Amino acid sequence: MRKICLIALVLFIAAGCLMSDQPPTAELKNKSILDFKMKDIDGKDVKLKKYKGNVLLIVNTASKCGFTPQYEGLEATYKKYKDQGFAVLGFPANNFNGQEPGTNEEIKEFCTTKYKVTFPMFAKISVKGNDQDPLYKFLTSKETNPNFAGEISWNFNKFLIDKKGNVVARFSTKEKPDGEAVTQAIEKYLKESK
Repeated sequence: MRKICLIALVLFIAAGCLMSDQPPTAELKNKSILDFKMKDIDGKDVKLKKYKGNVLLIVNTASKCGFTPQYEGLEATYKKYKDQGFAVLGFPANNFNGQEPGTNEEIKEFCTTKYKVTFPMFAKISVKGNDQDPLYKFLTSKETNPNFAGEISWNFNKFLIDKKGNVVARFSTKEKPDGEAVTQAIEKYLKESK
């Protein structure tokens, strides 16, 4: 009986991995950001491999946070470097004191109206906890991101991704996206060949 239960459990886990759009956890170690498929803010599937050859800044965002004005810096940085192969990818998350309570539609309206955001925004996800999105499991796990792992500490944590999809830097909430540390790192990786 125990053997049958064990086989059933293995088959159940394998079926779950096959049905998922995201790479299974065991396979994440040799993957990159470019292997993920996410929903954009309008609910459309976006394969992140479309950003291969670009430098990316991945940011968990919120509309009712003391750091929400960083949308201005994110947009300015995006506009400054987008023609050189750079993009900001915004991932709204409601993990910190309910500071992103809105629907995707409300978040989009807020970002485009108040901050004139034109960089890609994605559907609201969870960036920590039991319901953490696989993308953020990848970004925060020691197994998949040994150099920059660690739990998301607050809204507007930032991960810099090189042209090959590797995580190459991490910046805290307090690091301004248009500040010297972030922009120097962006410029460094923009100069690297694909």
